[in-house]
Amino acid sequence: MSDAKGAKQDPAEKARRVKAADGRVYFSYAQIHAAVSSMVPKVKAFKPDVIIAIGGGGFIPARMLRTEIKVPILAVSLKLYDDATNTVGTEVEKVQWFDETSGVGKNVRGKRVLIVDEVDDSRTTLKYCVDEVKKTNAPAALAVLVVHNKMRPKAAQLPSDVEYMACEDVENFWNCYPWDAAAYGRDIYAHEELARQCLKVPLLIVNFTTLILILLVVEALTVALLYKKTTKEKI
Repeated sequence: MSDAKGAKQDPAEKARRVKAADGRVYFSYAQIHAAVSSMVPKVKAFKPDVIIAIGGGGFIPARMLRTEIKVPILAVSLKLYDDATNTVGTEVEKVQWFDETSGVGKNVRGKRVLIVDEVDDSRTTLKYCVDEVKKTNAPAALAVLVVHNKMRPKAAQLPSDVEYMACEDVENFWNCYPWDAAAYGRDIYAHEELARQCLKVPLLIVNFTTLILILLVVEALTVALLYKKTTKEKI
């Protein structure tokens, strides 16, 4: 499947969730773990030598993944969203990176690298990370895995040689992750309860034709029961 900007993208399940009373969608640790585990066969097929986790949202999904694929994790930190003002910036800020002089770069140069993050929103941060890894560390192959891909227009495209994996396609709502529970003034138990509620299936909307069919079935059953009762009374 390809998004509106034509970026390479895996087919992913579109999660059906409802918003909480505050207009946000909450995800539990169990839901994230299940989503990440569902992609393990595709990740193993890529055969990564190392994971690069984008902090802070990519740290925990990367750790979940590492348990199953057993490769090292390197951490980078990029900033686009300002937590202090709750606003999105226009340019990505590199907060933390690894370099060649520390010896860490050798784990990436010429290797098969998997970049992991929590969400592909505008794709600005993801694109920056991909470009930076290619420019500074020259991997042999590069892939990206995100827990959630927001179904919205993207501000950037990924290079055609970068494999893209999304655990789930989700609607363009405000996602709340369990590792950020305290940021929303809740403990983890309250957060997990909201995540459970967001998975509630909305009431089924029955169309007119379906309603008529249901009424006909009910009427037929009623007639059959009355006939059976009348027959018994005559006997």
